[in-house]
Amino acid sequence: MSWILWLVAACLLGVGEMHQGGFYLAPFALGAALAALVSLLGVGAPLAAIVFLACSGIVFATLRPVARRHRRIPPAIRTGAAALVGRKAIVLERIANEEGVGCVKIDGEVWTARSYDEDEVIDAGEHVEVVEIRGATALVMH
Repeated sequence: MSWILWLVAACLLGVGEMHQGGFYLAPFALGAALAALVSLLGVGAPLAAIVFLACSGIVFATLRPVARRHRRIPPAIRTGAAALVGRKAIVLERIANEEGVGCVKIDGEVWTARSYDEDEVIDAGEHVEVVEIRGATALVMH
């Protein structure tokens, strides 16, 4: 009959882990489930408690550090046009927003360009920095 209590404890700890998500309760849920299995086989309550403590301790000690490493989120990797933000470019054609002209070369690719500052005119041959990409147009500034 004690196996039912262990099984209930395993379920409650498992549900608690799903809501909490820090991998604190999962080892104890696994230990309680194993204790329920051992108790179902007919061993005494003290041995089931020892199985619970041993299993929970071992799983907690071995898997918790692994779970913590996997929870750390690496920095976002910028790809595509977003990867061009912050890059240096050279002005190939004079950039004048009011005239709607301008292009730059960024990493060997030619892009339509506009000045980030609406009133700024940037002459050909100058070096600029890409501030933003809007569609197929690079917004640049000195």
